[in-house]
Amino acid sequence: MSTKEAFPKDVFTSLRELLEMEFYARNFSFLARKQKVKSILGGKHASKLRGRGLDFEEVRNYVKGDDIRNIDWKVTARTKETHTRVFSEEKEKPALIVVDQSKSMMFGSQKRTKAVVAAELAALSAFRVLKEGDRVGGVVVADNGIDIVFPKRDRRNILRFLEKIVSRNHELAESVSQGYDDLLHDAMKKIRNIVTHDFLVVIIGDFHRYSPDVIKFISQIGLHNDVIVAKVTDPFERDIPDTKFVAGDGKTQITVEGSNKKLQSRFAEGFDSDLLSFKSQMKKYRIPVFTVNTVDPVDQQIKEVFKGKGREQRGKGKVT
Repeated sequence: MSTKEAFPKDVFTSLRELLEMEFYARNFSFLARKQKVKSILGGKHASKLRGRGLDFEEVRNYVKGDDIRNIDWKVTARTKETHTRVFSEEKEKPALIVVDQSKSMMFGSQKRTKAVVAAELAALSAFRVLKEGDRVGGVVVADNGIDIVFPKRDRRNILRFLEKIVSRNHELAESVSQGYDDLLHDAMKKIRNIVTHDFLVVIIGDFHRYSPDVIKFISQIGLHNDVIVAKVTDPFERDIPDTKFVAGDGKTQITVEGSNKKLQSRFAEGFDSDLLSFKSQMKKYRIPVFTVNTVDPVDQQIKEVFKGKGREQRGKGKVT
Protein backbone atom coordinates (compact mmCIF):
# COMPACT_ATOMS: atom_id res chain seq x y z
CA MET A 1 0.00 0.00 0.00
CA SER A 2 1.39 3.42 -0.96
CA THR A 3 1.90 6.23 1.57
CA LYS A 4 -0.76 8.24 -0.21
CA GLU A 5 -3.29 5.42 0.21
CA ALA A 6 -2.31 4.74 3.82
CA PHE A 7 -2.42 8.40 4.88
CA PRO A 8 -4.98 10.24 2.75
CA LYS A 9 -4.82 14.02 2.53
CA ASP A 10 -6.95 15.98 5.00
CA VAL A 11 -7.24 12.92 7.25
CA PHE A 12 -3.49 12.86 7.88
CA THR A 13 -0.81 15.42 7.16
CA SER A 14 2.55 15.19 5.39
CA LEU A 15 5.89 16.93 5.64
CA ARG A 16 5.39 18.53 2.24
CA GLU A 17 2.07 20.03 3.27
CA LEU A 18 3.48 21.40 6.50
CA LEU A 19 6.47 22.94 4.72
CA GLU A 20 4.04 24.72 2.41
CA MET A 21 2.73 26.65 5.42
CA GLU A 22 5.92 28.73 5.35
CA PHE A 23 4.47 30.69 2.43
CA TYR A 24 1.59 31.88 4.63
CA ALA A 25 3.75 32.80 7.65
CA ARG A 26 3.51 36.53 7.06
CA ASN A 27 1.34 39.57 7.73
CA PHE A 28 0.72 38.69 11.37
CA SER A 29 2.75 38.71 14.57
CA PHE A 30 2.61 37.11 17.98
CA LEU A 31 4.27 40.17 19.52
CA ALA A 32 1.81 42.25 21.54
CA ARG A 33 3.26 45.63 20.48
CA LYS A 34 2.46 44.93 16.87
CA GLN A 35 -1.21 44.15 17.45
CA LYS A 36 -4.18 46.22 16.38
CA VAL A 37 -6.61 47.20 19.13
CA LYS A 38 -9.26 44.66 18.04
CA SER A 39 -6.80 41.81 17.61
CA ILE A 40 -7.10 38.77 19.86
CA LEU A 41 -3.75 39.86 21.36
CA GLY A 42 -4.69 43.51 21.68
CA GLY A 43 -6.95 45.32 24.14
CA LYS A 44 -7.42 43.59 27.47
CA HIS A 45 -4.49 41.22 26.82
CA ALA A 46 -1.96 43.93 25.94
CA SER A 47 -0.72 44.37 29.50
CA LYS A 48 -0.10 40.62 29.83
CA LEU A 49 1.60 39.91 26.52
CA ARG A 50 4.98 41.53 26.75
CA GLY A 51 6.33 41.33 23.23
CA ARG A 52 10.08 40.82 23.24
CA GLY A 53 10.60 43.12 26.21
CA LEU A 54 13.09 45.95 26.71
CA ASP A 55 16.76 46.04 27.69
CA PHE A 56 18.18 49.11 29.43
CA GLU A 57 20.90 50.77 27.35
CA GLU A 58 21.95 54.11 28.82
CA VAL A 59 20.97 57.40 30.46
CA ARG A 60 21.31 60.54 28.33
CA ASN A 61 20.15 64.17 28.33
CA TYR A 62 16.41 64.58 27.75
CA VAL A 63 15.50 65.63 24.21
CA LYS A 64 12.17 67.20 23.29
CA GLY A 65 9.85 64.43 22.17
CA ASP A 66 11.27 61.78 24.52
CA ASP A 67 8.72 59.84 26.57
CA ILE A 68 8.48 61.63 29.92
CA ARG A 69 7.73 58.29 31.58
CA ASN A 70 11.36 57.32 30.96
CA ILE A 71 12.83 60.31 32.79
CA ASP A 72 15.42 59.19 35.34
CA TRP A 73 14.54 61.40 38.29
CA LYS A 74 17.52 60.35 40.43
CA VAL A 75 20.05 61.35 37.76
CA THR A 76 18.03 64.48 37.01
CA ALA A 77 18.09 65.53 40.68
CA ARG A 78 21.81 64.84 41.00
CA THR A 79 22.90 66.67 37.83
CA LYS A 80 20.21 69.39 37.87
CA GLU A 81 19.56 68.53 34.21
CA THR A 82 16.76 66.38 32.87
CA HIS A 83 17.93 62.91 31.86
CA THR A 84 16.03 60.03 30.32
CA ARG A 85 16.59 56.31 30.25
CA VAL A 86 17.05 54.68 26.84
CA PHE A 87 15.86 51.16 26.15
CA SER A 88 16.30 48.83 23.23
CA GLU A 89 14.10 45.88 22.31
CA GLU A 90 15.50 42.53 23.33
CA LYS A 91 17.12 40.71 20.47
CA GLU A 92 14.91 37.65 20.79
CA LYS A 93 11.93 36.07 22.46
CA PRO A 94 12.22 32.27 22.32
CA ALA A 95 9.06 30.36 21.51
CA LEU A 96 7.73 26.88 22.17
CA ILE A 97 4.89 25.47 20.10
CA VAL A 98 2.94 22.74 21.94
CA VAL A 99 0.72 20.66 19.64
CA ASP A 100 -1.72 17.90 20.54
CA GLN A 101 -1.69 14.79 18.33
CA SER A 102 -3.60 12.49 20.66
CA LYS A 103 -6.54 10.32 19.65
CA SER A 104 -9.28 12.90 20.25
CA MET A 105 -7.72 14.99 17.47
CA MET A 106 -8.44 12.22 14.95
CA PHE A 107 -11.84 13.62 14.07
CA GLY A 108 -13.27 15.68 11.24
CA SER A 109 -16.78 15.76 9.84
CA GLN A 110 -16.47 17.86 6.68
CA LYS A 111 -13.02 18.78 5.42
CA ARG A 112 -10.02 17.91 7.59
CA THR A 113 -9.33 16.26 10.92
CA LYS A 114 -8.48 18.33 13.97
CA ALA A 115 -5.04 16.69 13.99
CA VAL A 116 -4.27 18.02 10.51
CA VAL A 117 -5.44 21.54 11.40
CA ALA A 118 -3.36 21.53 14.60
CA ALA A 119 -0.30 20.38 12.63
CA GLU A 120 -0.77 23.14 10.04
CA LEU A 121 -1.20 25.79 12.72
CA ALA A 122 1.92 24.55 14.52
CA ALA A 123 3.94 24.79 11.29
CA LEU A 124 2.55 28.24 10.50
CA SER A 125 3.39 29.44 14.02
CA ALA A 126 6.92 28.04 13.94
CA PHE A 127 7.75 29.67 10.61
CA ARG A 128 6.28 32.98 11.77
CA VAL A 129 8.44 33.00 14.91
CA LEU A 130 11.56 32.21 12.87
CA LYS A 131 10.77 35.07 10.52
CA GLU A 132 10.63 37.36 13.58
CA GLY A 133 14.24 36.35 14.22
CA ASP A 134 13.60 34.32 17.37
CA ARG A 135 14.47 30.81 18.49
CA VAL A 136 11.64 28.31 18.13
CA GLY A 137 11.10 24.75 19.27
CA GLY A 138 8.18 22.46 19.87
CA VAL A 139 6.55 19.74 21.90
CA VAL A 140 4.34 17.06 20.32
CA VAL A 141 1.94 15.38 22.74
CA ALA A 142 0.69 12.00 21.54
CA ASP A 143 -0.81 8.85 23.03
CA ASN A 144 2.41 6.89 22.49
CA GLY A 145 4.73 9.52 23.95
CA ILE A 146 5.99 13.08 23.95
CA ASP A 147 8.54 14.54 21.55
CA ILE A 148 10.62 17.61 22.37
CA VAL A 149 12.57 19.80 19.96
CA PHE A 150 14.46 22.46 21.90
CA PRO A 151 14.27 26.06 20.62
CA LYS A 152 16.89 27.11 18.09
CA ARG A 153 17.15 29.86 15.52
CA ASP A 154 17.50 27.39 12.68
CA ARG A 155 15.17 26.35 9.87
CA ARG A 156 16.49 22.79 10.15
CA ASN A 157 15.20 22.76 13.72
CA ILE A 158 11.71 23.51 12.44
CA LEU A 159 12.12 20.66 9.97
CA ARG A 160 12.86 18.29 12.86
CA PHE A 161 9.80 19.56 14.70
CA LEU A 162 7.57 19.05 11.67
CA GLU A 163 8.95 15.55 11.15
CA LYS A 164 7.99 14.69 14.74
CA ILE A 165 4.49 16.04 14.14
CA VAL A 166 4.06 13.99 10.96
CA SER A 167 5.33 10.84 12.65
CA ARG A 168 2.93 11.19 15.60
CA ASN A 169 0.13 12.18 13.23
CA HIS A 170 0.55 8.97 11.22
CA GLU A 171 0.55 6.91 14.43
CA LEU A 172 -3.07 8.00 14.93
CA ALA A 173 -4.07 5.40 12.32
CA GLU A 174 -3.46 2.63 14.84
CA SER A 175 -2.79 4.24 18.23
CA VAL A 176 -5.07 3.67 21.21
CA SER A 177 -6.11 6.50 23.50
CA GLN A 178 -4.06 6.39 26.69
CA GLY A 179 -4.61 7.91 30.12
CA TYR A 180 -4.64 11.57 29.15
CA ASP A 181 -4.11 12.91 32.68
CA ASP A 182 -0.90 10.90 33.07
CA LEU A 183 0.28 11.99 29.64
CA LEU A 184 -0.48 15.63 30.42
CA HIS A 185 1.30 15.42 33.78
CA ASP A 186 4.43 14.10 32.05
CA ALA A 187 4.20 16.82 29.39
CA MET A 188 3.82 19.53 32.04
CA LYS A 189 7.04 18.57 33.79
CA LYS A 190 8.97 18.57 30.53
CA ILE A 191 7.58 21.88 29.33
CA ARG A 192 8.28 23.60 32.67
CA ASN A 193 11.93 22.61 32.36
CA ILE A 194 12.13 24.41 29.00
CA VAL A 195 10.07 27.58 29.42
CA THR A 196 11.67 29.23 32.42
CA HIS A 197 10.97 32.92 31.83
CA ASP A 198 9.86 35.30 29.05
CA PHE A 199 9.04 32.62 26.49
CA LEU A 200 6.20 32.73 24.03
CA VAL A 201 4.20 29.49 24.42
CA VAL A 202 1.58 28.61 21.82
CA ILE A 203 -0.60 25.68 22.92
CA ILE A 204 -2.65 24.02 20.16
CA GLY A 205 -5.24 21.31 20.78
CA ASP A 206 -8.94 20.57 21.02
CA PHE A 207 -8.95 20.83 24.85
CA HIS A 208 -11.52 18.07 24.72
CA ARG A 209 -11.03 17.53 28.43
CA TYR A 210 -11.44 20.71 30.48
CA SER A 211 -9.79 19.18 33.52
CA PRO A 212 -8.49 21.29 36.43
CA ASP A 213 -5.00 20.02 35.61
CA VAL A 214 -5.16 21.60 32.15
CA ILE A 215 -6.22 24.97 33.60
CA LYS A 216 -3.61 24.78 36.36
CA PHE A 217 -0.83 23.89 33.93
CA ILE A 218 -1.59 26.71 31.50
CA SER A 219 -1.97 29.29 34.27
CA GLN A 220 1.34 28.29 35.88
CA ILE A 221 3.20 28.54 32.58
CA GLY A 222 1.56 31.94 32.05
CA LEU A 223 2.94 33.40 35.28
CA HIS A 224 6.33 34.19 33.76
CA ASN A 225 5.72 33.60 30.06
CA ASP A 226 3.37 34.77 27.33
CA VAL A 227 0.84 32.06 26.55
CA ILE A 228 -1.57 31.89 23.62
CA VAL A 229 -4.14 29.08 23.41
CA ALA A 230 -5.55 27.85 20.09
CA LYS A 231 -8.56 25.55 20.36
CA VAL A 232 -9.24 23.42 17.28
CA THR A 233 -12.93 22.69 16.72
CA ASP A 234 -15.09 20.77 14.28
CA PRO A 235 -18.62 21.91 13.32
CA PHE A 236 -20.01 18.50 14.31
CA GLU A 237 -18.91 19.10 17.92
CA ARG A 238 -21.50 21.85 18.17
CA ASP A 239 -24.05 21.38 15.38
CA ILE A 240 -25.21 17.81 14.89
CA PRO A 241 -26.63 16.93 11.44
CA ASP A 242 -30.37 17.02 10.89
CA THR A 243 -30.64 13.27 10.28
CA LYS A 244 -30.37 9.91 12.05
CA PHE A 245 -26.78 8.73 12.51
CA VAL A 246 -24.68 6.30 14.50
CA ALA A 247 -22.05 7.66 16.89
CA GLY A 248 -19.39 5.71 18.76
CA ASP A 249 -16.24 6.03 20.83
CA GLY A 250 -14.51 2.86 19.67
CA LYS A 251 -16.13 0.79 22.41
CA THR A 252 -19.85 1.53 22.24
CA GLN A 253 -22.23 2.87 19.62
CA ILE A 254 -25.57 4.66 19.83
CA THR A 255 -28.15 5.79 17.29
CA VAL A 256 -28.81 9.53 17.42
CA GLU A 257 -31.95 11.22 16.09
CA GLY A 258 -30.24 14.34 14.81
CA SER A 259 -33.53 15.84 13.62
CA ASN A 260 -34.64 16.25 17.24
CA LYS A 261 -34.64 20.05 17.69
CA LYS A 262 -34.44 19.82 21.46
CA LEU A 263 -31.40 17.58 21.21
CA GLN A 264 -29.79 19.92 18.67
CA SER A 265 -30.32 22.86 21.00
CA ARG A 266 -28.95 21.05 24.06
CA PHE A 267 -25.93 19.86 22.08
CA ALA A 268 -25.09 23.40 20.90
CA GLU A 269 -25.70 24.92 24.32
CA GLY A 270 -23.44 22.35 25.96
CA PHE A 271 -20.58 23.09 23.57
CA ASP A 272 -21.00 26.88 23.95
CA SER A 273 -21.16 26.61 27.73
CA ASP A 274 -17.98 24.52 27.94
CA LEU A 275 -16.09 26.87 25.62
CA LEU A 276 -17.27 29.97 27.47
CA SER A 277 -16.22 28.44 30.78
CA PHE A 278 -12.78 27.59 29.41
CA LYS A 279 -12.30 31.10 28.00
CA SER A 280 -13.50 32.67 31.25
CA GLN A 281 -10.98 30.71 33.27
CA MET A 282 -8.20 31.67 30.88
CA LYS A 283 -9.32 35.30 31.01
CA LYS A 284 -8.63 35.30 34.77
CA TYR A 285 -4.97 34.86 33.89
CA ARG A 286 -5.20 37.21 30.86
CA ILE A 287 -4.41 34.36 28.50
CA PRO A 288 -6.01 34.83 25.05
CA VAL A 289 -7.93 31.94 23.50
CA PHE A 290 -8.97 31.70 19.87
CA THR A 291 -10.70 28.94 17.93
CA VAL A 292 -9.77 27.48 14.56
CA ASN A 293 -12.18 25.20 12.71
CA THR A 294 -11.54 22.17 10.51
CA VAL A 295 -13.32 23.60 7.45
CA ASP A 296 -11.68 26.89 6.46
CA PRO A 297 -8.01 27.25 5.42
CA VAL A 298 -5.85 27.81 8.50
CA ASP A 299 -3.98 30.77 6.99
CA GLN A 300 -7.23 32.62 6.27
CA GLN A 301 -8.52 32.01 9.78
CA ILE A 302 -5.30 33.24 11.37
CA LYS A 303 -5.42 36.37 9.23
CA GLU A 304 -8.91 37.10 10.57
CA VAL A 305 -7.88 36.36 14.16
CA PHE A 306 -5.01 38.82 14.11
CA LYS A 307 -6.99 41.43 12.22
CA GLY A 308 -9.53 41.13 14.99
CA LYS A 309 -12.61 40.95 12.78
CA GLY A 310 -13.81 37.49 13.78
CA ARG A 311 -16.10 36.60 10.89
CA GLU A 312 -18.61 33.77 10.63
CA GLN A 313 -16.99 30.69 9.14
CA ARG A 314 -18.32 28.34 6.46
CA GLY A 315 -18.10 25.52 9.01
CA LYS A 316 -20.61 27.35 11.25
CA GLY A 317 -17.93 28.01 13.83
CA LYS A 318 -16.38 31.31 14.75
CA VAL A 319 -12.90 32.61 15.02
CA THR A 320 -13.19 34.47 18.30
